Amino acid sequence: MKTWRKNICFMLLFAVILLGGSACGNKNNDNGANTGTNNGNNGTAGTGNTTNSGNAASYNSLKAIKSSGEITIGTEGTYAPFTFHDASGKLTGFDVEIAEEIAKRIGVKAKFVETKWDGMLAGLDAKRFDMVANEVTIRDDRKAKYDFSDPYILSKAVLIVKESNTNIKSLTDLKGKKSGQSLTSDLGDIAKANGAQLVAVDGFNQAIDLLTSGRIDATINDKLSYLDLKKARPDVPIKVVAETDQVSQSGMLFRKGSNELVAAVNNAIKEMKADGRYLEISKTYFGEDVSK
Repeated sequence: MKTWRKNICFMLLFAVILLGGSACGNKNNDNGANTGTNNGNNGTAGTGNTTNSGNAASYNSLKAIKSSGEITIGTEGTYAPFTFHDASGKLTGFDVEIAEEIAKRIGVKAKFVETKWDGMLAGLDAKRFDMVANEVTIRDDRKAKYDFSDPYILSKAVLIVKESNTNIKSLTDLKGKKSGQSLTSDLGDIAKANGAQLVAVDGFNQAIDLLTSGRIDATINDKLSYLDLKKARPDVPIKVVAETDQVSQSGMLFRKGSNELVAAVNNAIKEMKADGRYLEISKTYFGEDVSK
């Protein structure tokens, strides 16, 4: 009888241990799930740290942006007419106004973080901002690491030299010459591919200053920026001697996996084009629709 009672007690004790272990296991799983949800809500678009939860992370990032009431946007602030400071010191420009309109249509405010181009992608990686608005060219190597919106700017690159320069007439003439460029930009890649010696600049304005002072021989830059500069400063002694054949497309830039945020931005751009707001902004800076 004692043996029977011992066996019953042992079986009851074993069952309690099993139930206790199961309860602990459920508690750990709940904590793991809650941690994942909290990280998604507190973070920004597409962290890339989770393997199979890209859509969830993307949704949570858009949800977090709407919850905070603002979208943080990286831009140079020195790249007229896309992003620059006007005479009063206010940040403005084509990209700035387009980004502000996008934010408005998403239902949040635009908060701009100014940074040099060469550190902009690193700033996006470090989650300093949710989106980059800075005429970023859509390229395959970038698409492998980042997400882009639909194209909203079409443009060509032009080779700019001092007005008195008669030695540089084409891109091939850049061989051995000093070209002022942002070192990690597409324009810098074009100059380097044509044998130029790159001189690092912070932006278009600095490149023009170095060019007119004779410290560099040339710069490859955006045709739209050149046209805007000549409109504002028709006496600046520079000229275009060549342009690239390829038309580049630019889009808003995001961390990889930002599906929901990209979709919201694309929808905003589509609405802007449909109701005429995009054309209104485009004509303000370029006198025409630069998306075609």
